Amino acid sequence: MRILVVGAGATGGYFGARLSEAGRDVTFLVRPARAEKLAAEGLQVRSPVGDTRIDAPQTVTADALGAAGPFDLVILSAKAYDLDTAIADVAPAVGPQTAVLPILNGMNHLDALDQRFGAERVLGGTCSIVATLTKAGEIRQMSDLHTLTYGERDGTRSERVQAIEAIMQGVRFQARASDKVVLEMWEKWVFLATLAGSTTLMRAAIGDIVAAPGGKALVETLIEECRAVAAASGYAPRDKVFDGARKALTTEGSPMTASMLRDIENGARIEADHIIGDLIARGAKTAPDSARPLLELVYAGLRSYQNRREREAA
Repeated sequence: MRILVVGAGATGGYFGARLSEAGRDVTFLVRPARAEKLAAEGLQVRSPVGDTRIDAPQTVTADALGAAGPFDLVILSAKAYDLDTAIADVAPAVGPQTAVLPILNGMNHLDALDQRFGAERVLGGTCSIVATLTKAGEIRQMSDLHTLTYGERDGTRSERVQAIEAIMQGVRFQARASDKVVLEMWEKWVFLATLAGSTTLMRAAIGDIVAAPGGKALVETLIEECRAVAAASGYAPRDKVFDGARKALTTEGSPMTASMLRDIENGARIEADHIIGDLIARGAKTAPDSARPLLELVYAGLRSYQNRREREAA
């Protein structure tokens, strides 16, 4: 199976490196400068579950992708604000039998991928990993969390899902086919929106928020608003999953923050519209009479940050 990983950053680069490490046929779609660096220095991963280095990984740039022919599997891990560019770049790699596996957060990217490639080519997928790409170009995994979940959105166990299962055997991350992958995407979205919303609103880690007067109640109210949107959309989180998320998001002393907070602290772009804005928009359609005051406050704060960033860059 020929696999194309879009990008070689913290997420795509990590999973792609682990697949390459296991002997799979992996090519990374990267920009020319990244291709040169990878050719010269290799793809280095430092991880608590074991370091790995892929010397001279296979790479391709967007302008040369057409000559590479269609791939069997495309793993797409771009940031939401880069999605349109990523779709345009990857299009030559998508043929009639190609499976596109997006591991972005939220749900809005599915609409864009369906429109461009057809829903029959687009799988559901989600991942969990805490990793960063250092200035030196090294991928650094900061915990032993590294899961990749995938499946047909209609819940069937198709031949292509079985083929993906086969190539995932023996890799050094937790890979799992799911017959409830869309529900799992919603469950992660509820968790992530609450984590990103609370830590960016308060500019603090979960433990700091919980220790503040009214902090725990704020987090619990926010996760309930997110859960209500998922339920109204037909994907109510399962009790066990939701209870686990709420516990993790209200744990005393927890240093956990969202990557969106780290992006804000670094003055970087953020996925405010994809993670928070789209959740509010879906809630407005499915439950127009329900109030979402905390989500709307979070979104106003994130958009204010974006507006200021764009104004100061002008």
